[in-house]
Amino acid sequence: MKKNKLSFWEIWNMSFGFLGIQFGFALQGGFMSRIFQTLGAEKDAIPLLWIAAPLTGLLVQPVVGYLSDRTWSVRWGRRRPYFLIGAILSSLALLFVPHSPVLWVAAGFLWILDASINISMEPFRALVADKLPNSQRSYGFVMQTLIIGIGTWVASNLPWMMTQLGVSNLAAPGVVPMSVKVAFAVGAFVFLASIFYTVFTTTEYPPEDLEAFEREKRESKSSFISDILGNIRSMPTTMKRLGLIQFFSWFAFFTMWSLANPALTEHVFNAPAPIESAYDMTNSIQKEAFDVVNTAFQEASNSVGSAMGIYGLSSMGFALILVFYTSKKRINRKFVHMFSLILGGFGFILMYYTSPENLKYCFILIGIAWGSILSMPYAMLSSSVDPKKMGVIMGIFNMFIVIPQIIAALGGINYVSGLLGDEAINAMTVAGISLILAGLSNFLITNKNAITYQLNE
Repeated sequence: MKKNKLSFWEIWNMSFGFLGIQFGFALQGGFMSRIFQTLGAEKDAIPLLWIAAPLTGLLVQPVVGYLSDRTWSVRWGRRRPYFLIGAILSSLALLFVPHSPVLWVAAGFLWILDASINISMEPFRALVADKLPNSQRSYGFVMQTLIIGIGTWVASNLPWMMTQLGVSNLAAPGVVPMSVKVAFAVGAFVFLASIFYTVFTTTEYPPEDLEAFEREKRESKSSFISDILGNIRSMPTTMKRLGLIQFFSWFAFFTMWSLANPALTEHVFNAPAPIESAYDMTNSIQKEAFDVVNTAFQEASNSVGSAMGIYGLSSMGFALILVFYTSKKRINRKFVHMFSLILGGFGFILMYYTSPENLKYCFILIGIAWGSILSMPYAMLSSSVDPKKMGVIMGIFNMFIVIPQIIAALGGINYVSGLLGDEAINAMTVAGISLILAGLSNFLITNKNAITYQLNE
């Protein structure tokens, strides 16, 4: 099917729902560890508590991709029904997660939240390939990255913003501050509203041969598992090589999401989370001492969240440059991705030496890597696979995102960073090394159509 080139605003509309998705991911990535620590989790246990995120992605994304490939509604299209279902479930989870009374409830809500976000997110990647001709795909994925950057920056600063508006950042021991609860409620609203905007401003192409589509769908009902396994076995070489790059990239970012708060509050701000059991809360002096330390930790956590938001702002700026450039000219995706990842790696390593005032520069470098991770691999992949299987392929490609996170959560981070010492900040050094390895792995990409595509033809 010949696909028409879309205007800036048409691509903006079809990508806008990612604002809400990124609100969900940024609140989860920036503040779940803070919630876990507030509810009493020790820092070495935090990666395992995070295992819900990659496990749900491993299970949900290939299934949703497979199902969305075989969905068609005259009114709702192919991908948009999944946007809506995921948005409703995600918004409910965002409302409830900061109200968790105990640690195991928060961990359970993380399972629900991440599964719901994944239901919405996977079809968004496929929608770019569905709607745009090859010549605009880098443009489309970079536009998503621009919107993701906006969402990351705003959502990461929400607890700080709430505090500035007078919402309390203090709470009793074991209780999540009201600033975080309100921030998650705002995130729930934005998630739902932005998805609705995309659903009602975007149309989708119907199958070229509707009768053949329906026949194939009926025949495939009994071969669901075998179809997915067959696509895994037959994945193209370029996809496998991109998988190695993704492995190191997402190991690094999972390390950041799960351990940046304990690492940076402790090493950079000198305000580690207090351990309630170390204080006699029946003693007024001990309780007052706990409150002082806890206040310092909560304020440092706000600062870490705001600093993390900088990587969203940086990725947004990087994406904006790419949007203007890729709308008219071609780029070498391989080298753009390589150098972006290496810069991000140095951003992580420099955290060991930085001060609170200079932490933002580390996240600026990390944001360049993040902007590239969210666009270049998908642009390279979409130029190398069968467009009829774009949903399931994008879902399977997610395996290369979640497997490194599962390995990290099951002890990979603790083991590797432990080789450098006991300090939590060593995890950020490991993240930096991993991201540099991801950058160098781009030398393995040799498919010319994946590396560069003439964008103005």
